[in-house]
Amino acid sequence: MNAKLWQPGAERVERSNLQRFMQLAGERAGRPFVDYDDFYRWSVEQPEAFWSLMWDFGGVRASARGDEVLVDGDRMPGARWFPGARLNYAENLLRNRDDWPALVFRNEAGRRDSLSFAGLYRRVAQLAAGLRRAGVGEGDVVAGFVPNVIDTVVAMLATASIGGVWTSCSPDFGSQGILDRFGQTKPKVLFTTDGYLYNGKSFDSLEKLAAVLPQLPDIERLVVMPYLQPEPDLSQLPGAVLLDDFADSSATDIEFAQLAFDSPLFILYSSGTTGAPKCIVHSVGGALLQHLKEHQLHTDLKREDMLFYYTTCGWMMWNWMVSALATGSSLVLFDGSPFAPHASVLWDIVDEEGVTVFGTSAKYIAAQEKAGIRPRLSHRLDTLRTILSTGSALTHESFEYVYREVKADLCLSSISGGTDILSCFALGNPILPVHAGELQCRGLGMAVEIWGDDGQPVGAGRGELVCTRPFPAMPIGFWNDPGDRKFREAYFSTFDNVWAHGDYAELMPGGGVVIHGRSDAVLNPGGVRIGTAEIYRQVEKVEAVEEAVTIGQSWDDDVRVVLFVRLREGTTLDEALEQEIRQTIRRNTTPRHVPAKIIQVADIPRTRTGKIVELAVRNVVEGKPVKNREALANPEALELYRDLPQLM
Repeated sequence: MNAKLWQPGAERVERSNLQRFMQLAGERAGRPFVDYDDFYRWSVEQPEAFWSLMWDFGGVRASARGDEVLVDGDRMPGARWFPGARLNYAENLLRNRDDWPALVFRNEAGRRDSLSFAGLYRRVAQLAAGLRRAGVGEGDVVAGFVPNVIDTVVAMLATASIGGVWTSCSPDFGSQGILDRFGQTKPKVLFTTDGYLYNGKSFDSLEKLAAVLPQLPDIERLVVMPYLQPEPDLSQLPGAVLLDDFADSSATDIEFAQLAFDSPLFILYSSGTTGAPKCIVHSVGGALLQHLKEHQLHTDLKREDMLFYYTTCGWMMWNWMVSALATGSSLVLFDGSPFAPHASVLWDIVDEEGVTVFGTSAKYIAAQEKAGIRPRLSHRLDTLRTILSTGSALTHESFEYVYREVKADLCLSSISGGTDILSCFALGNPILPVHAGELQCRGLGMAVEIWGDDGQPVGAGRGELVCTRPFPAMPIGFWNDPGDRKFREAYFSTFDNVWAHGDYAELMPGGGVVIHGRSDAVLNPGGVRIGTAEIYRQVEKVEAVEEAVTIGQSWDDDVRVVLFVRLREGTTLDEALEQEIRQTIRRNTTPRHVPAKIIQVADIPRTRTGKIVELAVRNVVEGKPVKNREALANPEALELYRDLPQLM
């Protein structure tokens, strides 16, 4: 077991939502639960009892619940949750209508806006009436080409309130990226701002849309939400209308459409680095119930909490974050670079807004350490009790950095799931200790196991992360996928009736989980399987290395490990540095992990959510096409890997 870095105190455990939930479950089950592992097993073995209690504990608002919790529970896909239920996602997020702060908006230019729960309800009512007046009804798709601002949350909730389906992407997407997404989902109404901010610059969204809209004929109305300018110029966009003119200012109440549990709510998009992005459809009840569980039990969110997750509207963590309104918590939204106007700007916001739960990416934490940021010396952080990290595996060193340089007494929860399930398979836990390099636990109600290629659990070994039983947040399917052919191929072709997630992972003796990388990026030199995260962890220890990407290159009827490194400014890869990298990897892993080639590059290609794209790099190195460069934040970086003489 890895080193223990934090242990919750007895008072914190006793006050946690999870502890209270376990006690309630014990009363219903007629027996106490001795520890989290015992309770986890019960939640998986008794799914109807667990999810029924979660419905009650989360206070789900519904016009009908129905008598059944799970039908066809032995089928994946095909299981049906709460088939008699009728509910509305937005109604549950807008259950509070008081003066408690719902949303606080900050941007890198110093702007601050806020909106109470009462104000949020009023704004949603006005926009929902505008959507109805425009002919939007149940099942219609409404899209956002939007930054993370208050109006975006209002637009999503207004769409959900009338039974529409919300989909969004970040405004930094290029024209082809927009077409690849909205061209498939065919939205009826498109919301946008006039632009967005990043790293000290403002960017025009309207000019980009003017070029794209003629290729999206299904869009009947473009609604512009002023952001950079109070009165944006719409002359280049015939038929466009400003938000205030579209909304119905006289509306004061919302008629929430009552929908089936498995009605569509969100369409999210895969990164699309190997082809057109998959359009993944998530349900009203699945998203709500799963997020209530993750927020209330695994993150311990309560009404008095302030949640700040650094995310764009093109990442599933935006949807996940907004769902916290159902718990009554306040949210901080942010538009801009996490390093503008300076590297500590997000820590400033944590202090200034009294943030209790701060969410970010593993890449951000690693970058903070590389930049020498020491928040414990420059900030109070007295309200901060939890940090969430996702997007990629958080290394041991990043765990240690947080406890050494950020704050010693907090729960650092590395979490992992994805766009595919709009939630997590492995999560944080307010009643368990934190061990370096480990996700604290498997999520309640999620039958997570690690299997080998033979379809059998590997015990203490490494293998494919699978889920062997249905869960409410399993997507409905893919948009416009007759017979669910692509959907089944994506998740159920590896093992019959079992969800294969595509992560190469390991269960630890204490119940934690370690993610070693994506299964399709696993290196296989000499038939030995190596997770890419195992190499990244060692490389990041080398002071001169900013970041790295590693691939397995086909070579002499085998695979050889190739490591590409981006170095600190002014640093060159010489023989001494190569030797340091090799020795660091060899000393802490095995000789098989040591790369055959180490090559310096100027940039590492990533998706727009910050994930390193090993497969795209491998394809370029091996002369294969990369089908969807629009999915990358920096597609030009791929050219750095083409026809390298060192690899010939």
